[in-house]
Amino acid sequence: AGSKLREVFDKINNLLSGKPVQTEGQTVSVTQHPQGLEFVCYKLAEKFVKHGEGEVSFHHDSAFPIAVVLSGIWELHPRVGDIFLAHLHRKCPYAVPFYPARKEGTSIEEYQRMLGYEVHDSKVEEQDHFLKRMSGMIRLYAAIIQLRWPYGNKHGGHPHGLSYGWRWLAQMLNLEPLADVTPMLLLDFLEVCGSALVKQYGIQFWKTLFFIQKSYIPRIEAVTSSGQMGCLSRLKSFVQKCLQEKEIPLPKGILTPSFWRT
Repeated sequence: AGSKLREVFDKINNLLSGKPVQTEGQTVSVTQHPQGLEFVCYKLAEKFVKHGEGEVSFHHDSAFPIAVVLSGIWELHPRVGDIFLAHLHRKCPYAVPFYPARKEGTSIEEYQRMLGYEVHDSKVEEQDHFLKRMSGMIRLYAAIIQLRWPYGNKHGGHPHGLSYGWRWLAQMLNLEPLADVTPMLLLDFLEVCGSALVKQYGIQFWKTLFFIQKSYIPRIEAVTSSGQMGCLSRLKSFVQKCLQEKEIPLPKGILTPSFWRT
């Protein structure tokens, strides 16, 4: 409910503003320790990224309520946004976007961590789990860049708005594609903020979508084996449908004005 989300936002905002906040039966304040504020900014930003790789990866709709709260907090407390991006880029280099290359002397285990895989006791997480986590983080990022906290400053700009999404898309299409990862991330990104991007960039966006269909998808196909076609097939049909219908559907779970009245 919108009212519940406002409560969450107010509590986080009050904590970051140095006001005493009740939690688990005790009162806490960042003023209790010289590094209190820095610690809270760090842990809060980390928590938002964890929501992306956990909650959002399983429940796509949850990207929007989480993102709108972070967007509002970012506006009032830019430090949280900066640290959020640092955590996000470390956990998901594809959010930069960046495909790390293996340098001489880097162990396979260390390189897999750089690529975003979780490695425990030399055991690497399964590909499906890895893709799910990356998908959740990109979906959260794509939701953040298009959402504003509705009760914030109406005159200031978005702290990390759609221009960053446009830049991400352009940079992504300049990278050599990877099987599995590239089509999944492109599809996640376009599903979540394609409709917002077309509203903002119009004909330029349609040209980009046409480029994806005619030039970039064949390049993904060239590096994709027959067992990795799932994500690519979904991306192809999504792009084809959007170009045919000349419309990008609104993402499932987007927060409508009526949500804020609940």
